[in-house]
Amino acid sequence: MVELSGVLGVAMVALGMVLTPGPNMIYLVSRSITQGRRAGVVSLGGVAVGFLVYLLATNLGLSVVFLAVPELYVAVKLAGAGYLAYLAWNALRPGGLSVFAPEDLPHDSTRRLFTMGLMTNLLNPKIAIMYLSLIPQFISLEAGNVLLQGFVLGSVQIAVALTVNLGIVLAAGAIAVFLARRPSWLRAQRYLMGTALGLLAVSVAADTSAPVRA
Repeated sequence: MVELSGVLGVAMVALGMVLTPGPNMIYLVSRSITQGRRAGVVSLGGVAVGFLVYLLATNLGLSVVFLAVPELYVAVKLAGAGYLAYLAWNALRPGGLSVFAPEDLPHDSTRRLFTMGLMTNLLNPKIAIMYLSLIPQFISLEAGNVLLQGFVLGSVQIAVALTVNLGIVLAAGAIAVFLARRPSWLRAQRYLMGTALGLLAVSVAADTSAPVRA
């Protein structure tokens, strides 16, 4: 039996993570604006499969690998922090673009949209950290089957993330039009997103915690 406090804790963590601008949000918004809502939903399908890969890998022993080779865990974290810093610079640099600013991107096939959504999520450092370090904190040894708890709590995270991301996909076009008519708001959104990404990059790089056995 999974404790209610664990479910609520994971739900709050998942909500905070998904509302923080990151690779998934940037990709889903860009695709929804440039290629339409259907493309955004297809891309979200790839993101969903990425969540399932992390859920299965973590509960079936990926955390054990990182515990055995902590240098690999550090390398993954630093690579993720570097990627977040790169995204932050792209948003904050002179002439940078907002996530809601339409770009002239090629229209990709359904298969490519799905694959890119999958790869964007698999390479997302926020998701790796969540599954390897945060969700295991809400597992209670006294509550019974640890593996089952891991799958249930991971499913809660996936449900929250997909619900919020679907809302973002469906609203992206309207938000883009709204901001395009208000250049100062668009610049403010870009600076806020860049700052949030930069702070997250620093937080990831400075985190000294080790992965937790799920």
